[in-house]
Amino acid sequence: MVLVAGGYDRKDGNKAIAEDRANLVVYGRFFLANPDLPRRFELNAPVYKYNREIFYISDPAIELQQKQDENKCNMASETPAFPLLTPYKMGNFNLSHRIVLAPLTRQRSYNNVPQPHAILYFSQRTTKGGFLIAEATGVSDTAQGYPDTPGIWTKKQVEAWKPIVDDVHAKGGIFFCQIWHVGRVSNKDFQPNGQAPISSTDKPLKPQLRANGVDVARFTPPRRLRTDEIPQIVNDFRIAARNAIEAGFDGVEIHGAHGYLIDQFMKDQVNDRTDQYGGSLENRCRFALEIVEAIANEIGADRVGIRLSPFANYMESGDSNPEALGLYMAESLNKYNILYCHMVEPRMKTVGEIFECPHSLLPMRKAFKGTFLVAGGYDREDGNKAIAEDHADLVVYGRLFLANPDLPRRFELNAPLNKYNRETFYVSDPVIGYTDYPFLETTS
Repeated sequence: MVLVAGGYDRKDGNKAIAEDRANLVVYGRFFLANPDLPRRFELNAPVYKYNREIFYISDPAIELQQKQDENKCNMASETPAFPLLTPYKMGNFNLSHRIVLAPLTRQRSYNNVPQPHAILYFSQRTTKGGFLIAEATGVSDTAQGYPDTPGIWTKKQVEAWKPIVDDVHAKGGIFFCQIWHVGRVSNKDFQPNGQAPISSTDKPLKPQLRANGVDVARFTPPRRLRTDEIPQIVNDFRIAARNAIEAGFDGVEIHGAHGYLIDQFMKDQVNDRTDQYGGSLENRCRFALEIVEAIANEIGADRVGIRLSPFANYMESGDSNPEALGLYMAESLNKYNILYCHMVEPRMKTVGEIFECPHSLLPMRKAFKGTFLVAGGYDREDGNKAIAEDHADLVVYGRLFLANPDLPRRFELNAPLNKYNRETFYVSDPVIGYTDYPFLETTS
C-alpha cells in the first residue's frame, strides 16, 4: 500500500492514481479548509482557500470558528457574484435567480390534454423563486399542428393543468403558460372537420424535415383569414389567457415567434395581405399588438409576456428587415406596459442551429422598458456574460434545462452537464427523454 502526500490538488491526485504511482493520496490543508473535500472533488466544485493564520491557534472552537467565518466573508467579498444566480424582481415576482426554463414542446399531452406525468417533469425543474414557462399551448381547436400538444380552450384542459401548476407553486416556482396558434404550420388531420389551416396568407408551406432529423412534416395549403375573422382569433387568445389564470398560472407568454400564426402576420416573407393587416411594418404588427392589448386588458399587463424571433427564418418566415421589425415591436410593446419581452438571438436563424451573425438584440433590449429575456444557444459562460454586461435581465435555457433538471445547481457548482438526446425530444413515452434525466446526486 503506497500513500503519497505533498501539495496535491484534484488534477494531479487523480493523475497519481491513474498512473499507478500511488494507492491513496493524502490531503492536508485542502481537507482542513474543505471538510467535504471528497464531495467537492467529485463535483469539480470550487474549494475554499485555507487560512494559515488560524492553523495553530489554541482555542478549540470559538476563535477557530470566528476566524473561519471571517475567512469566508473575505473570500465572498473577493469573489465576484455569479450573475445568473443573483436575485431579480420581475414586476410583482421575486426571482431567486435568472435561469429560466424555456417553453419546450414535448408532445406528451395525449389528445391535447395535459397529463399527470407533466407534474413530475415541471416539478423536477422547479426551484424556489425560479421562473418556468410551460410548453406552447393551443388557444383553440384550429391552433394545433403537432401530435399531443396541450391546449387550454376546454374545461377539461384547464382542470388538467391545475395539479401541474399547483405542484410548481408548492415548490415556490413562478409559472407562466405559453399560448400559441400554429397557423399554416399544420395540416387537415389536425384541424376540425378536416378543414384547411388558417393563416395570414394562402401561400403553401413546403414539406419540412422535423427536428428529429428523420420524419418529414407535410402541410395542407392554408386558407387566408378574412379581415372580419381576425377579431375572433384575437378573442381566442384572450379567452385562453383567462383560462390560464383560472388554471392557476401566474401569467401567460404569447408565442409570437418561430413561424407560427403571429409571426406569419409580422414577417413580410409570408404576409402578402392588402388590408390593414398587411403591407407596412405597422400593419403587419397590428395583429400581434391587438392580441397583446386584449390579453393585457383581460388579465392585467403585469401578467403578460411575449416571445419574438425577428431574425429567425423558421418555417419559411423570414423578414427583409428584421432589425426594424424587432425594434418596432420592442417600442410598441412599451405602450401596453407588459411584464416582459422574450427574444430569440439572431444567431438562431433556425431552431436548434447556431450561425455566426453580426446582428444583436441590444437595440431591442435598450428600447424595451420591461424585463428583457434572451434565448438561443446559451451556455453557463455566455449566460453569465449576458447578465453581467446588461444585455438581458434573464436567460432562457431549453435543451440544457431539459437534460439537467437541476441546471441552476449545476451552474452554481460548475458541475458537468448531462447531454441531451434529440431522438427522445418528441417521443410520446411519459418517462423516456422526459423525466428520466438524472440529477447531480443521482449521477454522482
